[in-house]
Amino acid sequence: MSNNILIEDQYKRTSLFEKENVNYLVRVLKRFNTVPKINNINIITSTSAPDVFKITPNKSITIGTAFLNKPVLALLYLRYGIEWQLWYKALGADKQDTVLCDMAALKVTRIFYNLLPKIDKEKLESLDYFLLNLVKREDRLDSEMLSTENELQAFHGLKNTNTQIKESWVPILENLAKPTEYLLMAGGDLRLNIDEIELLNKYGCRPFPRPDAFTFASSTATSVSNFAFDKTDKVRSILISNSLKYGFKKATLELAELLKNNLRKIFKLDDACEIIFSPSGTDSSLQIAAITQIISDKEITHVLIASDETGSGVPAALKGCHFENTTALNYPIKKGDKIEGFRDIELIKIPFRDENGALKSSAQLDEEVFNAVSKTNDLGRHVVLHTMDQSKLGYQSPSEKLIKKLNTIDKLSMQIIVDGSQLRLDPKDIQNYLNKGYIVTITGSKYFTGPPYSGALILPECVSNLILSAENTLPKGLTQYYNHSDWPATWFCSQDLSDGYNYGSYMRWNAAIVEMDRYYKTPVLYRNMGIEMFCNFVDDSIKDATFLEPLYGDETNTNTYKSKEFGIRNIRTIFPFFILKNNEVLSIDNVKKLYTLLNSDLSDQFEDAPLEIIRLAAQKCHIGQAVNVKYGNDIESAILRISLGARVISESWVNRDISLFFRNIEAQMSQITIIIKKIELILSHPKLLK
Repeated sequence: MSNNILIEDQYKRTSLFEKENVNYLVRVLKRFNTVPKINNINIITSTSAPDVFKITPNKSITIGTAFLNKPVLALLYLRYGIEWQLWYKALGADKQDTVLCDMAALKVTRIFYNLLPKIDKEKLESLDYFLLNLVKREDRLDSEMLSTENELQAFHGLKNTNTQIKESWVPILENLAKPTEYLLMAGGDLRLNIDEIELLNKYGCRPFPRPDAFTFASSTATSVSNFAFDKTDKVRSILISNSLKYGFKKATLELAELLKNNLRKIFKLDDACEIIFSPSGTDSSLQIAAITQIISDKEITHVLIASDETGSGVPAALKGCHFENTTALNYPIKKGDKIEGFRDIELIKIPFRDENGALKSSAQLDEEVFNAVSKTNDLGRHVVLHTMDQSKLGYQSPSEKLIKKLNTIDKLSMQIIVDGSQLRLDPKDIQNYLNKGYIVTITGSKYFTGPPYSGALILPECVSNLILSAENTLPKGLTQYYNHSDWPATWFCSQDLSDGYNYGSYMRWNAAIVEMDRYYKTPVLYRNMGIEMFCNFVDDSIKDATFLEPLYGDETNTNTYKSKEFGIRNIRTIFPFFILKNNEVLSIDNVKKLYTLLNSDLSDQFEDAPLEIIRLAAQKCHIGQAVNVKYGNDIESAILRISLGARVISESWVNRDISLFFRNIEAQMSQITIIIKKIELILSHPKLLK
C-alpha cells in the first residue's frame, strides 16, 4: 500500500499517545490491516480542520485530528473512504456512476461495523456523527435513500447525476460489496460465525489475520495469514473491476477456472483431471455420494475407514442425508432427513479403535476392510472404499498390500476414494493416486493453513469420462447445496443445480492456494530439513513434559528412515497428547476448557504474579482442538494436538537466506516451549478449570 499512511510523519504527539491510550490505539490500528490496500491513495491528517473528512477521488483521504482522538470512529470512516476509492478506481473511464461507490462503501462499512468487537462498539455508542449514524441504521440501502443524503456526497464533492442502480450492478453489489473477512466466513455453515467479544469462530480462529497468537492448529483450522489475506483482498478488488468491465458472470467464471488451474499447476496435475470445489470436507462426501449414483446403477455400499476420525457429518452425507440444519447456500433443512433424489445406501464403518479405545493394528484393519469389501461384492453391490491418508490424529489405512489383494477379487465393482483432507501429501502422492483411478478429497485449510472450509474433489480422467457420458442428473435435493458453476461445465448431470456462485468458497481457496504457492517456493532440501527439525523438536518436547502423554508411538523415525526418499506422508506431523494432573488424565470437559484457556489472554488472573508469568498467561496459543479418545480401556478423556503447518516453513524462508531460515524455524520451536509452559501454568492453578 504505497503512500497509504495513517499517522506516520504527519501527526504531532498529543494526549492520544498517553500511556493508557497507546495499547488501545495499537489494537485498533491492527484492525486497520484488514482495510484494502490501494496504491497511490494518500491518507492525510489535518490539524487545521480537526472535524474534516474528505475524499479526493483517486488521490487521497483527509481526516481531521478530532476523529483520530476516537480511534474506532477513525477506523470506521477510513474503512468507508478506502472502500469508496476502491470502487471509484473500478469504474474505469465512466466516472459519472459515483452512486455505486456511495452505496458499495456504505454497504461494506455497515458489515465492517457489525464485525467490530463488542468493546469497540461500546466506544461508539454515545457518539453523534453522520456516517456512524447512517451505518447503524438498519433500513435497506437503495438509490432513492442515497440521493437524499447530500452530506454523503459532500464527502467527495461529486454530484450523483445518475442516481439509478443499474441492473448489471445488482449481483456485483450483492456478492462483492462485502469486506474480505466477511466473504471468508460466507458460503460455509454456522460454524464459521464469530463471537462478538474475541471474534473467534468455533474452531478458535478468525477470518482475518491474528498474528498475536502462536498457531499450530493446522490439524483443525487456522486464522488466515497477513500474506494470504492481502492477496485475497486484492482478488476481490480485481473481481469488482472485472465484473464492472466484462460483466459479473464472465468475471466470476474466469476466477473459478483460474483457481482450479492454479491448483493443477501447484500439484502438477493433468489438465484432464476435474476439480470440484466444495464448501467443506463433509460437502465433499456428499458430492461423492451423488457422483456414485451417477456412475453405478447397482446398489451401493460405502466402506468408511477411520469412521471415528472423519468429520462427524460424513456418515450422514454418504447416506445422502442432511448433516446440518442449514446448507452452505443458506437453505434451512432438517439434520438427519434424507435428501431428495438419493437412493438407499448401505454404510459400513471401520473405526481405527476398538470398543475399548485401543488402536487397532494395521493387519487387523486390513482384515476388516478385506472382509467388508469381499462380502459386499459377493452380494453384487458396488463398493465405494474410503481410504485414509492421513487422519486428524495422523494415521493411514489400509496398507498398499491390502489394496493389491482387493484387486484380485473376482468381478470386483469398486471405486476407491482417498481422504487426503489433511493434505499432508506431496504432489507425487496425489499424482500417483489419480493415475490409479482414485478420487482424492483435499482441503486447503488443514496443512496449508488456508481459512477453514475450503474443500475439493480431484477426479481422474477415467472417472470424469464415466460421469461425462452418463445421462442421469444429480439428486434434486442438491439444488439446496451447490451451484451449477461449482461443477465441471461439460457434465450433463449437474445442469439442474442452482444458478449462482459461492464467493466464500472461492476466496477461501484463493487464500489456500497462495499458501501452497509460497510453501513450494522454499527449496525442497531446506523444506524437508525444516520439517524434520521442527517435528523432532515437538516430539521431544511432548515426551519430556511429565504432564503430557503422547498418544502416538515411536513410528516417527521408523517411517521416515525406512523410506528411500523423504515425503511429508512418511513423517509424523500431527502430535496428539493426553494431559495429566497428579498422574491422572483430565476429563473431557477439562481438556476442552484448557484448550479454550490456552487460546485466551489470562493475564487478568495473574495480576500479582511476576512479569514473566503475566506474559506467559497473556500469550494466546492456538493448537488442534480436543478429540475424544479413551485413556486406557475405560477412562473417557480427550487429546489436544500440536501440528506442523505449511507456514512454519514458508514464513521462515525469507530473502533466500539459509541461516535466517533455520533461525526462524528455531523461533517457532521456542513458541512450542511456551505453549507447553502455558499448559503447565494452567494445570498449576486448578481454579481455572472449574
